[in-house]
Amino acid sequence: MAAPVFEARSVVRRYGGALALGPVDLSIEEASTTALIGPSGAGKSTLLRLLNGLVAPDSGEVRFLGAPLAAERLPEIRRQMGYVVQGGGLFPHLDGEGNVALVARWLRWDEGRVERRIAELAETARLPREALRRFPSQLSGGQAQRVSLMRALMLDPPVLLFDEPLGALDPMTRFELQQDLREAFARLRKTVVLVTHDLAEAAFFAGRLVLLRDGTIVQQGPAQDLMDAPADPFVARFVRAQRPPP
Repeated sequence: MAAPVFEARSVVRRYGGALALGPVDLSIEEASTTALIGPSGAGKSTLLRLLNGLVAPDSGEVRFLGAPLAAERLPEIRRQMGYVVQGGGLFPHLDGEGNVALVARWLRWDEGRVERRIAELAETARLPREALRRFPSQLSGGQAQRVSLMRALMLDPPVLLFDEPLGALDPMTRFELQQDLREAFARLRKTVVLVTHDLAEAAFFAGRLVLLRDGTIVQQGPAQDLMDAPADPFVARFVRAQRPPP
């Protein structure tokens, strides 16, 4: 049996003296889509940053493809992960193409390979090529997120990590991007970990939801399990709070 893509083993993370996360145990399988959900301050983004090595645990261990997430291996490991943040996180001094191709050019890909890959990704992201000649300040919110997705996919990593990628978008743009992202996830067969506070969005994307509260996991499983069999009163309140009023 293949090792999980990610494992968190008794992971604890503090900021200052305050406990932000833990202890947490979590395993994420290959080609799965997992949503980390919960209210603000639950530890969702901290857990995601632990998975890609942006922060290190104070105790416990994070493993990637069966090996510890060691500091000396992080540059190589991160090239196997595409990372998308809220607002896109694009470099303002580079146009869209410059953002998408930055790491590939740093790795000295030849320009023909870069151009072919950008053409493929523009089709995947449903972004007109002319938009890639604009700078981030000239892009709409939806376009900026599509450029950010292309950048995350440029090296064809097996893993995609999303931290509230659609949270700042208007409802119509968010709906369109949700449809396109879910289609891309199904077609590309990546391992996806998505942070969101929105239960409906989590259920739309992910077969498995991991609900956090105060830095610990309170329930995980399909969305229907959280709705039909909440593990405790907090889970029931979280689900009820996200249902539209009658």
